[in-house]
Amino acid sequence: MRRSSELATSGAWATAIAFGPARIGYGLFLPRFRDLFGLSQSTAGLIASAAFAGFFVALLLAGMLVARRGARLPVVAGSVAALAGFLLVASAQGVYILALGVVLAATSAGFCWTPFNDAVEQAVAETRRARTLSIVSTGTTVGIACSGALAIGATGFSYGWRLAWLLFAAAALVSALGNSWALRGLRAPAEHANTRRLTWRAWGRPALPLYAIAGSFGITNSIYLSFAVDRVSHSGGLAGLSDELSGPVLYIAFGLGGLIGLATADIKQRTGLPALVRVIFICSGVSVALLGGWPAAWWSVLLSAALQGVCVMVLSAIFSFWSESLYPSTPTLGFTVVLSLFAAGNIVGPVLAGYSATAFGPAPMFFATAALSLATALLFPPHVRQR
Repeated sequence: MRRSSELATSGAWATAIAFGPARIGYGLFLPRFRDLFGLSQSTAGLIASAAFAGFFVALLLAGMLVARRGARLPVVAGSVAALAGFLLVASAQGVYILALGVVLAATSAGFCWTPFNDAVEQAVAETRRARTLSIVSTGTTVGIACSGALAIGATGFSYGWRLAWLLFAAAALVSALGNSWALRGLRAPAEHANTRRLTWRAWGRPALPLYAIAGSFGITNSIYLSFAVDRVSHSGGLAGLSDELSGPVLYIAFGLGGLIGLATADIKQRTGLPALVRVIFICSGVSVALLGGWPAAWWSVLLSAALQGVCVMVLSAIFSFWSESLYPSTPTLGFTVVLSLFAAGNIVGPVLAGYSATAFGPAPMFFATAALSLATALLFPPHVRQR
């Protein structure tokens, strides 16, 4: 029980940093960065792409490090990378240091999440693993909401954004120290040896439904995060609120809505996995469709963001504990494969959405994205292998 609480707390803190300010902080403060550093649209996009590449490379490295050294090293390394990246951004006087800091911080998302599947498999009783992994995953929502709140607090102050990034750095230091303690004594698994004996029938086929929902949500969620704020702003914005605050308000609602992810394991026990997945993808479709139809209404934007937060956190928990239960001998590798498909969807989604919005307009693009989520809910099989 005590080790479960330690891992849940330290893991939630790590994911809060890695998928909160380290992953979305650049986008939250991008208007300020454009003014201060003279970033063009192309340069801003290049920095964002480089940050995603850093996340993807770190994700692959984390799997290798866990297999050889255990979970502690990649998680601590990711927290230290976030700390260094935050400090670079806070002290940046030019675009190159800013870009280096953003990319370095973004690698923490690749390092800090997947190793907890292995840590929980080793140190937590089977009956508590799903709940522990759900708590670890839901740390993301706290990080996102707090980042949005700090972005609002920094508005109107010339150097308030630098203070916000220094506070991010302090939180990353706590993550590094806390996880160094919580992940002590865990052994390195022999995953790299075990995977040689796995065939497509044993490794790939049982997880096809899991891979499918990871790819589908990777596409729709990346489109949402890439175009939601722009859709609201170009539709007149939220009444009584400056355009600069639309993003922070959306992300705060996003983060608060995601708190329901804490109960994912309990909800799954009551409803069953197929029913839960269908409901979540229906929520995803509604979330995206609301921005397609009512992008400037407070009720629509807040409900849309909250539903998207629910989808992100619940599916993150499902990805984590489903992959761990399917492949308990290779928990980190299995989770890495799932997240790689999610990341591939992240690459494909915004590109397709950009061309679609240019050709047909933003509203049809959002409705088409919603249709993908609804189709995923409809096509998800009624029975899936969970072990």
